Amino acid sequence: MTPRPPMGWNSWDCYGTTVTEDEVLANARFMAEHLLAHGFDTVVVDIDWSDPTARSHGYNPEAPLQFDGNGRLVPDPGRFPSSAGGAGFRPLADRVHALGLKFGIHTMRGIPRLAVAADLPIAGSPHTARQVAVETNSCEWNPDMVGLDHTHPGAQDYYDSTLALYAEWGVDFIKADDMLWPYQAADIEAYSRAIASTGREMQLSLSPGRDLSLSRLDHLREHATMWRICDDLWDRWGDVEANFARFARWAPHAGEQGWPDGDMLPLGRIGIRAERGEPRDDLLTPDERRSLLTLWLMARSPLMIGGDLPSTRPETIALFTNDEVLAVLDSLDNRELFREGDTVLWGARGIREGQPVAWAACFNLADVGRELVLDLGNLGLGTGEGSQLVELWSGERLLVEPVDGQSDRARGVAPGSGAVRLNLPAHGVALLRGATL
Repeated sequence: MTPRPPMGWNSWDCYGTTVTEDEVLANARFMAEHLLAHGFDTVVVDIDWSDPTARSHGYNPEAPLQFDGNGRLVPDPGRFPSSAGGAGFRPLADRVHALGLKFGIHTMRGIPRLAVAADLPIAGSPHTARQVAVETNSCEWNPDMVGLDHTHPGAQDYYDSTLALYAEWGVDFIKADDMLWPYQAADIEAYSRAIASTGREMQLSLSPGRDLSLSRLDHLREHATMWRICDDLWDRWGDVEANFARFARWAPHAGEQGWPDGDMLPLGRIGIRAERGEPRDDLLTPDERRSLLTLWLMARSPLMIGGDLPSTRPETIALFTNDEVLAVLDSLDNRELFREGDTVLWGARGIREGQPVAWAACFNLADVGRELVLDLGNLGLGTGEGSQLVELWSGERLLVEPVDGQSDRARGVAPGSGAVRLNLPAHGVALLRGATL
């Protein structure tokens, strides 16, 4: 079986900067009970877990971040009571691990401004925070951190000290932010070295991914597990549609060397205390939800659910438990096959139950429903003796029409081939599985 990208839940879309320990545990328990058997195994606490004044819809200037005597951020004990007394995230990580899950946290590039202002010592280093800080390369959208001067040895010491702390806490996954826009090569390398120095296996996810170039591919593969290829994705069709072109560039390079990431899935109950919008069920239509998830699957993107799992509707949760659909993650040669107007075709191949199979996804990007007649050869699908064509979201077995000659009914399908007739709703998709050609 081919390796799968990371799969799990992230607190950002539903709770923004404000998630609490109880909310993390509620989502972890739901995942362990309902989603772990389907491959979802990672729970991630997103940004500002150290800010006792965190709020929805933005960041707080001069936030009183919680940190230790060496300038390393620690959880706010008001929101994460088990972290009191210097315990950090270890007690919460232990409870997540006891459920059979992995535990992850969000981090920011650089060093806290408050630690620089106090000129705190760096753990295990003769240097101090003020010596390694550089104001001229600080985050452009978050006020909490100051950049690091990587010509100074103390900068690596600081990252080494923070990752050593996270290893003590039992962290398995790190979403490191402000790394890719602009592209911070020195920080990425230093962070990767710091993870290696802990001796603990940790997956590294890089964000935010705006304007990310394929010229960075080798560097990303060397230093990270996954990397965003877009800015934040929200529950708007325009956000989803924009990722078709990005995935067409990046999907052929997805695999065990690293995973291009289309961002977390803004599906289910989101916006509860989030950065964007008011509490809501996501605003995508059912067809748009299936199209979003199908594109992520065909591109073998990481799947991080953004909605609050316990309060998400069962029909949305069911999208994440369809093993016939999720099997696409085990495919190879994932690529865009065709894009003309509002029609987009993707293909992939693999092995299922010891037999070669192929998958094809047919997307209708139009704002109205359409009927499509497609040539099996264009889809990379065959219907050899005993094989069948199945639409995986519905489970429907599709009729393949043999084409013996030219006709208006199968215009564009070569004689001797087979035609597949699809009625796709606006922004809809058909995910097909059949034999390889």
